[in-house]
Amino acid sequence: MRLRAIPLILWTLVVFVAVASLVMLRHSASAGPAAPAVAGGGPRYGLSSVGLSYPFAAAIAKGFSDAAAQAGATAVILDAKGDIQKQANDIDDLVAQKVKGIAIMPLDSVVAQGWVDRVGRAGVPVAAVAALIGDPRKRRIDDVYPGLVALASQDEVAAGQAAGTLAARLLPRGRTARIAIIEGAAGFPEVEQRARGFRQGLAKAGIAHAIVASQPGDWTAEGGEAACQNILAAQPDIDMFFNEADDMVIGCARAVRAAGSHARLIGVGGSKLAVASIKAGAVDGTVCFKPEALGALAFQALHEKTGGPRLRTYPIPAVTRATVGECVGQW
Repeated sequence: MRLRAIPLILWTLVVFVAVASLVMLRHSASAGPAAPAVAGGGPRYGLSSVGLSYPFAAAIAKGFSDAAAQAGATAVILDAKGDIQKQANDIDDLVAQKVKGIAIMPLDSVVAQGWVDRVGRAGVPVAAVAALIGDPRKRRIDDVYPGLVALASQDEVAAGQAAGTLAARLLPRGRTARIAIIEGAAGFPEVEQRARGFRQGLAKAGIAHAIVASQPGDWTAEGGEAACQNILAAQPDIDMFFNEADDMVIGCARAVRAAGSHARLIGVGGSKLAVASIKAGAVDGTVCFKPEALGALAFQALHEKTGGPRLRTYPIPAVTRATVGECVGQW
């Protein structure tokens, strides 16, 4: 009896450990990346992310968490999962947790004005990261929304301009070049800002062109592929696709290859996949962003005891195969 009991006990123990591990794994996945443990607790700082399933947003969260750990603080990362109402609730939750400061990567820049005002009334310092707060059609990047400690972001209009300048070097001469824009998801300020800058860059270069199509790619490779497929089916003579994010340019490249098109491809973001695709010749260029740096800049703005610049940014070069070594992908 005792010999039979031993395996039963061990089996029970194995099942218990497996169930406990599964519960912990599911809890970790629902909560987003775990905040680094800090001896003695340390001050807690919150980041409300648009969605950690987006590689760019996940890289921002990593930069925020890493900077907090280096400062002996704890990062509390909440994942809105693309839901505006959840993001509003997440921000209220961070205030209730009495964090020392909150960084917001907003799903909607106009709606976020109310969030910033509410957090400010609660006496909690708040910073914006990766997107400005306020109407992007009326507020410049250096016109930081009142109530924010700082805005940590690249200049999205300037990023579009860099892409437009690069596009002008790649487009055919002697005729009107036909361009399609693959946009991000509706509601994000970057959609209008990057497109506006792109047009400005092309206009400044003085090259004859026409924007003949635009479709949303929803920031994903699958969305970019579908949008480019649709446009190529209707207009197979497209000369260039400007994708407003690198995830979309990867998908668009698949569509272009499948259609046998010679369209040039430009993205925005400097992702690891885009950098590799540029080196391989599948994508022509991108604008190099550093999302981990943005997360760190947002944390530093909240953590500093003395005032600093309200707009915190970094250089964003456009790169091609010849210069892609200047861009080290962070996402």
